[in-house]
Amino acid sequence: MFEGLSTIAVVILAILALMAVAVLVYMLKDIAAHKDELEPKTNWIISGCIGWFTNFIDTLGIGSFAPTTALLKAFKQTDDRLIPGILNVGCCLPVITEALIFIQKVEVEPITLFGMLFASAVGAWIGAGIVSSFDAQKVRLVMGIALLVTAFLMLAGIFEWMPVGGDAIGLTGVKLVAAIAINFVLGAMMTAGIGLYAPCMALVYLMGMSPIVAFPIMMGSCAMLMPVASFRFIKEKAYNRKASLAITIGGVIGVFIAAYMVTSLDMTVLRWLVIGVVIYTALVMLRAYAKGNAAKA
Repeated sequence: MFEGLSTIAVVILAILALMAVAVLVYMLKDIAAHKDELEPKTNWIISGCIGWFTNFIDTLGIGSFAPTTALLKAFKQTDDRLIPGILNVGCCLPVITEALIFIQKVEVEPITLFGMLFASAVGAWIGAGIVSSFDAQKVRLVMGIALLVTAFLMLAGIFEWMPVGGDAIGLTGVKLVAAIAINFVLGAMMTAGIGLYAPCMALVYLMGMSPIVAFPIMMGSCAMLMPVASFRFIKEKAYNRKASLAITIGGVIGVFIAAYMVTSLDMTVLRWLVIGVVIYTALVMLRAYAKGNAAKA
């Protein structure tokens, strides 16, 4: 199963598998302890379908945070304050599943892979501690800005404003240190709802690495940081339990379908659709923030 993989890659896969089990157990224990307090406005089927779709396109490289936020808002599944927690907890196991698949499929220089993944996890631990204490107004402002940033990065990819990359599968020296430092920042930002995929892909290209290398790095980074963030959000009770579990179940199914069954899909049309929805949701978030400020005045 692990033939051809470096020792570090095998260790990373083992760590991710253990983290997946730990997060699942911790989440299920928390849900069982609060089974009489599950959110009435959240629909199991709707949230599960949202998880299926957004993690399906996540596996194709589009990202899941922005569209998940948009659909949770559109279908009124949760309070705005809990969205960052849902994104990190609900998408955690699907993203670990992606990482387990792509780290085996695509070769990356071990030190580069481990360094960037570890840095993102440390950044997430720091970021989650801050974001989990945000009130609804702060979440609306941060999420609104985060969604606009995500939309811009997606547009940058479509119009090829980002570097196109090279053919390297790893980094050394100053480039390696810079990539690790930047991924630390991206890990912290992700806990606030700014998806890591687009900026991490831009980072990989900028450093002259092969575009295909972006997949195990960005998926592995998210898989390493999301359990860290998830434990913090669950501990602080800053997530929607029902939505997170439904997204987890639907998301894992979506990942397997995208990774093993999809052979052709018009990605350009899908990207434009997601960008449109993301921008609309960002404006809704910022409008709600402005209304909240006006009400306080």
